[in-house]
Amino acid sequence: MAAAGGGSRPRGCRAAGGWAPCAALALGWALGWALGAAPPHRCRPDPALLPPPLRRLGGAALLRAAVPRLRGGWSPCQLYRYRGTGTGTGSARPNGTGPCTRGWHYALPAAGLRSNLVTQWDLVCTTRWKVPLEQTTHLLGWVLGSVAAGLACDRFGRRPAFVVSLVLAVPLGLGVALAINFIMVVVARLLFGAALAGAFLSLYVARLELCDPPHRLGVTMVAGFFWIAGELLLPGLALLCRDWRVLQGAVTMILALLAACWWCPALLLESPRWLLATRQLERARKTLQALAQSSGSGSNDGSCHHESLLAELESLAEGSLPPQYHAVCEIFSTRVIWKNAVILGFAAFIGSGIRHCFTRNLSPHLPRFFSSYFVLVGTEAAACLFVCLTAECFGRRAVLLLCTVLTGISSLLLLALTQYLLDLIVLTLSVVGITASHAVTMLSIFFASEVLPTVVRGAGLGLVVGASFVGKAAAPITAIPNSRGFFLHHVVFASFAILAVLSIMLLPESQGRGLPQSLQDGESQRRPPLFHRPPREDHLPLLAPHGIPHDYSRLAASAKRMLSSPSPPCET
Repeated sequence: MAAAGGGSRPRGCRAAGGWAPCAALALGWALGWALGAAPPHRCRPDPALLPPPLRRLGGAALLRAAVPRLRGGWSPCQLYRYRGTGTGTGSARPNGTGPCTRGWHYALPAAGLRSNLVTQWDLVCTTRWKVPLEQTTHLLGWVLGSVAAGLACDRFGRRPAFVVSLVLAVPLGLGVALAINFIMVVVARLLFGAALAGAFLSLYVARLELCDPPHRLGVTMVAGFFWIAGELLLPGLALLCRDWRVLQGAVTMILALLAACWWCPALLLESPRWLLATRQLERARKTLQALAQSSGSGSNDGSCHHESLLAELESLAEGSLPPQYHAVCEIFSTRVIWKNAVILGFAAFIGSGIRHCFTRNLSPHLPRFFSSYFVLVGTEAAACLFVCLTAECFGRRAVLLLCTVLTGISSLLLLALTQYLLDLIVLTLSVVGITASHAVTMLSIFFASEVLPTVVRGAGLGLVVGASFVGKAAAPITAIPNSRGFFLHHVVFASFAILAVLSIMLLPESQGRGLPQSLQDGESQRRPPLFHRPPREDHLPLLAPHGIPHDYSRLAASAKRMLSSPSPPCET
């Protein structure tokens, strides 16, 4: 890869092509926070429920007569009921309460918007379960999109899966903005999430496979910071748009502009690593030529290495076998690859699902939407920075183990001692738990992308990413039956975190190692001691010995062409 200009830190167009889309995809992901934010609300007074002497009241007096007063403000879902209001001789004293009859009054804006899904269709009180239902179906779309895009990546390539997913996200996003009822919103949001997940996964895999071992972590974490930047842009965009349809349309237009620009192959090349692993040698040769031209490696030594690489590819392409693709079912027949995928998928599921146990403790201290939103995004940025600084020094497995231990300890302490601890200690443990859980999720996904072989990396990583979104869906699922399952949710995920600590010890170490190409390479990975650092492989040959069988019997013609070419001689 280094000879072709691909095994180094991305520069120029390749850097923009691998990082910039993350900000737009993050905007699409974070839309759910604003669309489902429930503003403070109360019932609208209904004079028909009041006795005749009170119907002539107005303003604050009418409000006091019609809406019960609670400790935190007006009742959000109840109106006073008076005896005999229909006979004209009703009592001036209420004898009970009942549900709202004339809608609700909302304290707007909510999350910077004067209108969102909650206010559009009055998703409060008896119908508030529809908000977590919509959030759950949107996350289900991310799960399905991750799995489907992973399969497409391994069959059709990383770049086609990314471009098609991005193009599909545009009409689906417009469908959300133009929805005429809540059912249409739910269906369109599910498909919109699937398209965003496909673009995210295919871009993640393509970006990783263009880097050599020393730069893989740094390039991925920079993309993570672009994702966080997109999340931070959402509140400002919401304040500018003010309406949820306009906000959805603005994000969709950004995705449309992205799809129009990223149609250019220079911004995102097909992965030559995948092309070689699936024996598409002619396409690999063309991709490596474009990669070398875009990187501008013009030294004599680099030019000779590049020419020899292309000559070898050209010789191997003559009379080569048809492309060989691998299905995700082949993972189930392996032992080491299947074990690694299950453990890392389980860790990603725990890191995403347990986060709700910590964020619930922040609600009393951060009642406003923007304060809680920025705290969550800030903890994600801190986790990304922590992984970037430690995973390259101490190894992926050791850092993942540390973050999982921190997550489990914080969860157990809050589960057992919340009522006995000071609010400051509860808040500190919650912030530490949120940060550690973010680190567990992002490092599990990155770790899986390094240990899964190239031929099934898309499908395997799609399963791991899908498991993380299943964990995220645990929070809205527990909110559907009025949060009655929160304690059980906390107990189950705290227990799972302890189990994840034990299983992480069975993983291999991928720090400084080359990406496995074939299933045989993935099966040959072994578990070293915890603090043993394997030898680094900074510059690896693109043609791995196990990936493509070498046949040098047809190199005579290529050698003659190299000797007769006017390029400067190679220094030995």
